[in-house]
Amino acid sequence: MFTLLPLQNGLDNVTGFFHQGVCAGFKPNGKNDVAFIRSNKPCDVSAVFTSNVFQAAPIKHFLRYPKGFQTNFILMNAKNANAMTGAKGIEDIDTLFGKLKEKFPTLHNPIMSSTGVIGYRLNVEKLSTAFELFDFNAKDSHATASAIMTTDSFKKELCFKVILEDGSFFHIAAICKGAGMINPAMATMLCFILTDANIPKTDMDALLLPAIQESFNAVSVDGDTSTNDTVLLLSSKKSGVYDKEAFNEALRLITKELSLMLVRDGEGATKVVAFEVSGAKSLEEAERAAKALSNSLLVKTALFGEDPNWGRIASTIGASGITCNEESLVIHYDDVLIYSHEQRSLDAETEKKAAAVMKKESFRIHCELGVGAYSFTAYGCDLGHKYVEINADYRT
Repeated sequence: MFTLLPLQNGLDNVTGFFHQGVCAGFKPNGKNDVAFIRSNKPCDVSAVFTSNVFQAAPIKHFLRYPKGFQTNFILMNAKNANAMTGAKGIEDIDTLFGKLKEKFPTLHNPIMSSTGVIGYRLNVEKLSTAFELFDFNAKDSHATASAIMTTDSFKKELCFKVILEDGSFFHIAAICKGAGMINPAMATMLCFILTDANIPKTDMDALLLPAIQESFNAVSVDGDTSTNDTVLLLSSKKSGVYDKEAFNEALRLITKELSLMLVRDGEGATKVVAFEVSGAKSLEEAERAAKALSNSLLVKTALFGEDPNWGRIASTIGASGITCNEESLVIHYDDVLIYSHEQRSLDAETEKKAAAVMKKESFRIHCELGVGAYSFTAYGCDLGHKYVEINADYRT
């Protein structure tokens, strides 16, 4: 038995880590744009990265380290993704860490993570001015979370105190960013998870990917997979406490909640929708159909217009390449039956009920395929005018 107790102030609760965000002048109005996370001593790190072939320089830099390496520092920046910058992009990271070591001599296998515009080299001189502002003993989760925001409308941070039956406890906390270019295929979203649980490295590796598969890998805002998608899990082991079942549950919950924040903060989004596909021939087919629905532009625009057009749902499922047929397909919007073999057109009353569901800030579209026993739920949002406005002038 264990209890998950939500705590305020995110990363601040985790022992063995320090973190801060500062303004180096990349964002307007004095907003934070560079941040760090450091540990008292080198600690284990597990990572999952984007499946985009054009991985950004920070990811390539990370992958140069030997398998199973430890680190004591993460440097983060917004406004520049350092992606598609070739060998020079990696060299710029090494130059930055060379400068940082003058301020922080115990730097060990440092990691960098970036978000922003693709195709531009880092302004190393300007970015390194942040090092003069860093307080390496600070614990400021809010400032750190805000520093990695780009088009995000709110910062995303969570923490759970995990209390075991004997009263001992550990913490797990995370910050995350993302609002557009969200269709994680991990493995621009970034997530940093810290814990003081005494977790073995083998468990960190084993538990992280499954948690991501049903959280970050199950959400979509616009169907685009970033060059920079990153999830990092670090453990200081400072609590001396660990329980695998409890940690797994806390990790799954924190990644799930953060992934839903990404969807809720989708650029211009007004509603969050769960696309549940059940009765599929295989788990892979259930996942494929659910993600097809969460990615479909026609479905997303129908959600924005609050139009209960079940034809777009059915068409998307049929085009996804899975095993299905119109005789066994059943579609519900929450508890409103919208389509079945016996009900192929909406009467006025059903249309009214379905339209009422679509006015909610969140609801579920359930598609029963009736050809198997597997299910998967993906999460998405609507797509409207604001998304176009934000992304039409993203660089300016």
